[in-house]
Amino acid sequence: MPLDFSAMMRAVCVDLTRRLPELAHVQMDRIGVGYRQARARVPHGLQASLTPLRFRDGAITERRGRRVYGCPRVLGDDGRELLYLLNFYLPRFLDHALEEKLTTIVHELWHVSPAMDGDLRRHDGRCYAHGHSQQDYDAHAAGLAKRWLSADPPTGVYAFLEVNFEELVQEHGGVSGRRFRVPRLAPLAAA
Repeated sequence: MPLDFSAMMRAVCVDLTRRLPELAHVQMDRIGVGYRQARARVPHGLQASLTPLRFRDGAITERRGRRVYGCPRVLGDDGRELLYLLNFYLPRFLDHALEEKLTTIVHELWHVSPAMDGDLRRHDGRCYAHGHSQQDYDAHAAGLAKRWLSADPPTGVYAFLEVNFEELVQEHGGVSGRRFRVPRLAPLAAA
């Protein structure tokens, strides 16, 4: 039976949010966890993405120029509306070392707004997503990931991250999971 990548990644994220106070605001039942196909099998490039399903401060509409746009509604398996989509790019994400995978997961979860309102965490300055330095942002994520690992989480939660994509396919006969379409903003009206 193929490995359910989405369920396994959700379990890692839930454990991270329970053990790290900095991520305690993240409600995983409001985040869809899925995967996307990486276009090329190269080590560099996008590993994961967090898509907010609301505008600034959780607004469901936003005016851009003369138009008003709305966020699409995406429902989870339980029928509740999701506020974020967390996607991992396979096989690229799985072809890295465990520490890098964990840093990537924390990096994406740290983007979740402290208000858990469907907006991103906004930093001061021109680059609101990562702050004045993406290098500092990534170092912070790496520190949190190391702290989580040193808190001795159950090995069964993250053991699948210790191997690469090919090894998971060989062991489980395949990798499956949720796939979310890229949500498109919908123009609602002209101003």
